Amino acid sequence: MFWRGYAKIIRAIVLTLAAFSGLCLLSLIAVTCVDIVLRRFQLALPGAVDLAQVLGCLCVATALPYTTSVKGHIAVEFFFRHLPRSWRVFFDTCTRLLSIALFAALSWQSFAHGITLKQTNKMTMTLNIPWFWVLWIMGVAFAIVILIKVYHLTHPGKELIRP
Repeated sequence: MFWRGYAKIIRAIVLTLAAFSGLCLLSLIAVTCVDIVLRRFQLALPGAVDLAQVLGCLCVATALPYTTSVKGHIAVEFFFRHLPRSWRVFFDTCTRLLSIALFAALSWQSFAHGITLKQTNKMTMTLNIPWFWVLWIMGVAFAIVILIKVYHLTHPGKELIRP
């Protein structure tokens, strides 16, 4: 019962982040296209680089939970196929535990660096968009990846979301 509710909440968060990632990607495409067209007329979109940096970071970071939940990452199947089942389970568990540690460090450092950027008032160069909130959103996305990895540890062989 607990895992059903857990999975439902995580799925909703993951799908929301995936939709946000899609919006960021569409916005990134629009900014790039407008900038290219304007450059044909010897004009430029002010802050296009700033927007591309922010949107690119947000797009990649918020797409990561969805990719993790559908197990869409590249796997080394050739190596694992030749191992006995017990070894595959062992290596899979170790990989997931290491991933949890890595994403815990990434999440923590994203929040910590975001706090530093907020205190020093770091902004993008042209549009003066504050950077701290981008790092905080990345930290949240990395924390969600941890929750997905916990689900995968407790439900081996199952995706959280079917692609």
